[in-house]
Amino acid sequence: MFLDGLYGPRPEDGPVKKNTLQVPRWTVGLDVGDKWCHIAVVDRGGKLVEKSRVPTEADALRERFDASKKNRLRVILEAGPHSHWISRLLEEEGHEVIVANPRRLRMIYDSDSKSDDADAEALARLGRLDPSLLRPIKHRSLKSQSDLTVIRSRDALVKARTQLVNHVRGVAKSFGVSLKKCSTESFHRQVPELLPEILTPSLMPILDAIKDLSKKISQFDWLVESKAVKEYPATERLRQVRGVGPITSLSYVLILDNAARFRNSREVGCYIGLKPKRDQSGERDPELRITKAGDQMLRCLLVGSAQYILGPFGEDSDLRRWGLKLVARGGKNAKKKAVVAVARKLAVLLHHLWKTGEDYEPLRNQRYIDQHQKQLAS
Repeated sequence: MFLDGLYGPRPEDGPVKKNTLQVPRWTVGLDVGDKWCHIAVVDRGGKLVEKSRVPTEADALRERFDASKKNRLRVILEAGPHSHWISRLLEEEGHEVIVANPRRLRMIYDSDSKSDDADAEALARLGRLDPSLLRPIKHRSLKSQSDLTVIRSRDALVKARTQLVNHVRGVAKSFGVSLKKCSTESFHRQVPELLPEILTPSLMPILDAIKDLSKKISQFDWLVESKAVKEYPATERLRQVRGVGPITSLSYVLILDNAARFRNSREVGCYIGLKPKRDQSGERDPELRITKAGDQMLRCLLVGSAQYILGPFGEDSDLRRWGLKLVARGGKNAKKKAVVAVARKLAVLLHHLWKTGEDYEPLRNQRYIDQHQKQLAS
């Protein structure tokens, strides 16, 4: 039952027929920028009734969309840096908020007359009749978003440290010094004695920065482990899979936010962007690369876990055996394709463990095969 003020029928419309598409009385397109939010409002008949803009500030948006002054609206905005807090603010004001998937807005991006006003109007018209065409995005909770910044901040420090390490190696190589292989954590301890004296003034400050970054990364590692154990017990179940550590398991739980949001575990692979694209037409159905939709960090973490599972230290499991069979088929880039396939299957497995609460059995399929063979033998 829809709320009055959004879908309420007009007197001149007559009685509402059953099983008809419900069109909101007013639909608002919100094109969000760093300084201004451009607004376009269309009515039930598709007529443009308002164009305006407000500052991208909480107080200004709350005043503009105050539910006590305006009827309940359907607001369409595109997913982006500001969509998290703006969608929460508008929902608190009592409006229906739909966050559109940017991948579904090619019509806006490819327009020959693109502008902020036109984008806002296009969003309003797209969301007026059938919002499902926009593949709406459900933002994670405020706590999940806050805790996820811990992992993203650690990831930023790791990338910065890697860049500095590569800088030191590159500079040393240009002076004829090839630095020995060592772990990133011990790099700042082993390298100083190998550097020529002429490079000491320029590279020692960099090594000091690498040392500081390593300390901060260790602090983040402790914080991630603490959060996973104390606040997200589901991560312990996911870590039963060898190759899935605290960072991967906590990122998985925080980014998916709620196991119940997926009706089928297989949908998770698509959500993370590990599903192959498809461009089928007639008898033509080429093999394409994965979509790479969804969160890039989680996708990289799962691929890293898949590489461990297929690597020399991975434990014997159904997942490892399945992946090694793909590698054994050979062909171009067989190992890379197998890693991605195992990562996709791992994403599905982790969701199943999280949703059902079952314990992980590395050789579950093999156990069923052995039982079936025993029944046949008896």
